[in-house]
Amino acid sequence: MSKTLIKNIGTLAGILPAGKKRLCGEEMAHLETISNAWLTIEDGRIKDFGEATNGKCEAANGEYDTTIDAQGGTVLPSFCDSHTHIVYAGSREGEFVDKIRGLSYEDIARRGGGILNSADRLHELSEEELYGQAMRRVNEIIHKGTGCVEIKSGYGLTLEDELKMLRVIRRIKETSPIEVRATFLGAHAVGRAYAGRQAEYVEHIIRDMLPAVAAEGLADFIDVFCDRGFFTPEETSQLLEAGAKYGLRAKIHGQELADSGGVEVAVKHGALSVDHLEAMTDRDIELFRQSNTMPTALPGTSFFLNMPFAPARKMIDAGLAVATASDYNPGSTPSGDMKFIVSLACIKMRLMPAEAINAATINTAAAMDVSNDFGSITRGKVANLIVTEPIPSIDFIPYAYTMPIIRRVILRGKEIKE
Repeated sequence: MSKTLIKNIGTLAGILPAGKKRLCGEEMAHLETISNAWLTIEDGRIKDFGEATNGKCEAANGEYDTTIDAQGGTVLPSFCDSHTHIVYAGSREGEFVDKIRGLSYEDIARRGGGILNSADRLHELSEEELYGQAMRRVNEIIHKGTGCVEIKSGYGLTLEDELKMLRVIRRIKETSPIEVRATFLGAHAVGRAYAGRQAEYVEHIIRDMLPAVAAEGLADFIDVFCDRGFFTPEETSQLLEAGAKYGLRAKIHGQELADSGGVEVAVKHGALSVDHLEAMTDRDIELFRQSNTMPTALPGTSFFLNMPFAPARKMIDAGLAVATASDYNPGSTPSGDMKFIVSLACIKMRLMPAEAINAATINTAAAMDVSNDFGSITRGKVANLIVTEPIPSIDFIPYAYTMPIIRRVILRGKEIKE
């Protein structure tokens, strides 16, 4: 049995009672904290925590394998990131320059760039090379404070390459201390071999890809890019129904480029989340209100592509839960820095700091269906924690939007060293 004590915590933040899986509406503005705190970990899970009474830690008399001195820093749950594409090949800075020159995301896609560009590059890499590139990004986000991540396929777009991506994701899950959920996104775009034959590509996913993915147990979720120029709501329904037969929970890329019907089809199929939502409508808000589907904003994408931000303030004011995620990918968001996502949520979507932190922890854990174990300071949850430098308040986290304030990262109760 391994036991750890964290002492001299200036502020312990993000405390929730057991069984609280998400925060909605006004609840998101509350971030429970304890000042002058301590926390104990046993076998990788949070055992107990409390206030140091009269400067004394009541847990200090116990025997511990490890004692960590927080030195007055703040301890929070690690960020959770429910939308990434970090298994990819190379980079796409050429398209970055094209965007500066005025080309849109859709313009670049029509020219054969975008997702298809990444698919071409990925095809040339071996599984070992792809794993090596991806692990550098995984280690990057760990040190930036992310402890739980969803990784999507979707840069393969052939049976062999989609399986290659998903096998790399499985290997990350087996070799890294970060918690990983895998999503099959064969319907990210139509593969080059099926250009002009989208219906046949959808059938190929259903007939060939899904059975192969399921046979190896490579995915937890199925996702579809349901948007203008990509997949229709009808095709999305077909794909989600097919995925459900293999036990894959639904997720959706939707309402990014247009009012595409993504929220409606997601709610119909009981999807865990709809992600993007830059073009969502008031009707979509009402649809979310009638469901347990998590609206997930990706403010890094809006920042990088210079496009509208999802109306997260409006959603919270309507009583919804809201999650945020990074969308880390080579084309539209080459960053997995969830602290920056928290800052963007405040600066660009007008969330209060507590709301932004809750959106990046407990609610984005819920968007992966892992909030029973991750996303808050709760007795019994996995001890995935961030220890910061001493900071004047929680509000300082989004305020100091580029300052590297994270001093220590703890995953599964163990400190991650450089």
